[in-house]
Amino acid sequence: MKNTRRQFLIMSAAGAATLSLNNLAQAQAMVAETDPQAQALGYKADTTKVDTKKYPKHAAAQRCDNCALWQAKGAAAAGGCSLFAGKQVAAAGWCSAWAKKAG
Repeated sequence: MKNTRRQFLIMSAAGAATLSLNNLAQAQAMVAETDPQAQALGYKADTTKVDTKKYPKHAAAQRCDNCALWQAKGAAAAGGCSLFAGKQVAAAGWCSAWAKKAG
């Protein structure tokens, strides 16, 4: 009986931890354009709003969701970026670190 109860408690704790981590991942804040790192990289949540005089290498087709640093899967409206740990960027966004996704 003790083994069954112990196994139940361990599995319950593991399940609760998994749910908490999933909720945390879904509740990540968006990167603000006013964030110092975002400003340093010229991040815009909408690639069409990029100052092309300041960033002449920017092209309209460059978006966060087709960048090598994009970490979301599928057609998400927002996702992780390896430059902004713990925060999400807009799929339609852009920054000066944009790099073409391989493949």
